[in-house]
Amino acid sequence: MGVNRIVDFNVENIEPVRLEGPADVVERNLMSPYVWLGQSGRFEMMVRAVPRPGETGDTGKIWHAIGDDGRRFTVEQTPAIVPGPGAEDLGGCEDPTVVRAEDGRYIVYYTGVDASRSHGEMLYADGPSLKTLVKRGVAMASSPSEGNIKEATVDRTRDGRWRMFYEYAAQGASLIGLAIGSGDAGPWNHLEQPFAPRPDLWDRWHLSTGPMLTTDKNLPVMFYNGATEDARWRIGWIAFDAEYRRVVDRCLEPLISPPPMEDRLATDIAFAASVLVHDGVAWLYYSRADSMLFRARLRRS
Repeated sequence: MGVNRIVDFNVENIEPVRLEGPADVVERNLMSPYVWLGQSGRFEMMVRAVPRPGETGDTGKIWHAIGDDGRRFTVEQTPAIVPGPGAEDLGGCEDPTVVRAEDGRYIVYYTGVDASRSHGEMLYADGPSLKTLVKRGVAMASSPSEGNIKEATVDRTRDGRWRMFYEYAAQGASLIGLAIGSGDAGPWNHLEQPFAPRPDLWDRWHLSTGPMLTTDKNLPVMFYNGATEDARWRIGWIAFDAEYRRVVDRCLEPLISPPPMEDRLATDIAFAASVLVHDGVAWLYYSRADSMLFRARLRRS
């Protein structure tokens, strides 16, 4: 029996995303490509550069890059967000999400890893430009029931209030939470869990936030990340009503999976980070194997 879909997506093609710039970026593993169209009409990216296996150092710095075609980007010479000096992100800076505030300033939500690398917290920085960001501290604090809060996805709905999806840790799994705020920087009040893992499917154990496609504000769609117990991550989608009160549709199979791996122990991950619409085409940006960047052209039906 077929499934009556409200919405559906297909991948038309996949392209690698290339970066040029300092060796501290291009010679490292790349993750979390947050891409948007800047005011000049050019593509902009915030991306995490990570030491490769065997190298020492922090768990990442966040860099800003600009490109003309959405596939090739030039990275600025200095990072936008670096670890420290505070203890909350001395171990590394990860998972950037960029929000343009109503007053024109940039807000960048990111994960700060402490010096012991045993704990992450959702932090944020803001400023009039990405070169003048000032760290503001914790955006949303963890709690005994929701630990290691990170991976912000932010949207303003028709009612004028802000919604933040986030990843948190509970009982050995990554899960997705939802909070509501009166402003683009909160404060945030927690709501009920928006959706859960599904037994016996590809997203049966772990969930992590992904980007929102909101071209239709009556039917916002999240391209979320889901995984099995052994952390084999794939990208799927889920659709909500206009205020994120109810799930109205959800994929059964992954939208994007990594290519088959010969080595069962290899990093088997596809992880969505951002989506944008340009000239009527939706592009989903993601990382593969925690090291390479790609974008997928999506067809909505």
